[in-house]
Amino acid sequence: MPKRRRDLQGLGLAMLNRIAGSPALEKLHLQKPAEQALFQASRTGFKVASLAGRPLQTVRKLLEPARLEQQRHEGLFDLSLSDEQTMLVESLRRFADERLRNSSADAESHSEVSEETWNAAMELGLCQMAVPEALGGAGSERSPVTSALITEALAWGDMGQALALLAPVSVAHALADWGNAEQQLHYLSAFAQESPPDAALALLEPTALYDPERPGCRGRAQDGGWLVSGEKSLVPLGPFAQILILSADLEGLGPRLILLEGDANGLHCRKEPAMGLRAASLGRLKLKEVTISAGAIIGDENTLAQAVALARLGWCALAIGCAQAVLDYVGPYANERQAFGEPISHRQGVAFTIADMAIEIEAMRLLLWRAAARAEQGMEYRREALLAYRFCADKAMQIGSNGVQMLGGHDFVKEHPVERWYRDLRATGLFEGGLLL
Repeated sequence: MPKRRRDLQGLGLAMLNRIAGSPALEKLHLQKPAEQALFQASRTGFKVASLAGRPLQTVRKLLEPARLEQQRHEGLFDLSLSDEQTMLVESLRRFADERLRNSSADAESHSEVSEETWNAAMELGLCQMAVPEALGGAGSERSPVTSALITEALAWGDMGQALALLAPVSVAHALADWGNAEQQLHYLSAFAQESPPDAALALLEPTALYDPERPGCRGRAQDGGWLVSGEKSLVPLGPFAQILILSADLEGLGPRLILLEGDANGLHCRKEPAMGLRAASLGRLKLKEVTISAGAIIGDENTLAQAVALARLGWCALAIGCAQAVLDYVGPYANERQAFGEPISHRQGVAFTIADMAIEIEAMRLLLWRAAARAEQGMEYRREALLAYRFCADKAMQIGSNGVQMLGGHDFVKEHPVERWYRDLRATGLFEGGLLL
């Protein structure tokens, strides 16, 4: 990921970041106000950039689908982030710390993101960055690596709320990547607004050994269209979604992605509370002979496989963010917790376990970045995505379990957040879909 040339906003944020990190400010006790100014400036910058990227007049006609440009990197192998990516991650980390962490317990108890947190997240312009400029958005290039960084930063604050906040972004990505001109003009342009619609991607089904590339949801051909029946489970924002993209096996075409509105006849949804990720407002969809036309099909015969691969990368990013939160919490705890007259981190069993957690998180991150970088450059990446997903699914649950173990009896109660992170991390190996990078 070589560094890209900075734009005016990136230069300004870089200058503010250097000022905020100045030792002189720390001596004068002005570092905290400077950091707050940096956060506000970056958040305002993203909002202004998204507004400035919109055309002055509403798009009236779109002859060809609008696509975000693919990244092309040349030069030496480099894993360092660009200045823009660094600023973005720092801004979202502050948002995750100040907003998502503080509202996580309330969001879980109510099984939804609060209106205040939702509105604050939408002000960051996450959906606008997924919409091409031709449709009024602020997106100029497609970067799965940057999407992974965004997802990890938000999941560090709270994995369940991050999934809910990024569900509409995933639908916007799908429409930007594979939607035709009519679908983009009718649906994608809505995501460029200040209040984008609730939307979700539904691939998972309540079936043992389910293969996401071979959906059990079936479409029977009739009158030039299809009557689709089946079920989708654990859909983020399911009970509220106004726009849905789901997978179905259509007679005569095979497995495809289809676009549905939340109030379609024959489509019903109910809440589906789970062990973890309760803040994501999970729901179960039931379709009974829902009528769709050829215009509701997104992409071609290869689109579903690409969506599954990108969804796996999304779940890797969620798992890494939450696993990093576990590590950042149990490390200081082990240094402060006293047993037999010394910190428990002096025990080799504790120290080695925490060290293994750090090593495994770095391995998870590198596998994700490798697959995302290949996707960003237009190379084949499905094998790498599957390898990253399987590794992250295994290690995420192990890290969550080890985090609980490090807290001992303390983590049996809800005084500490690690028990919630453990429950959330267990979803990594179960979910396929709901989030696209």
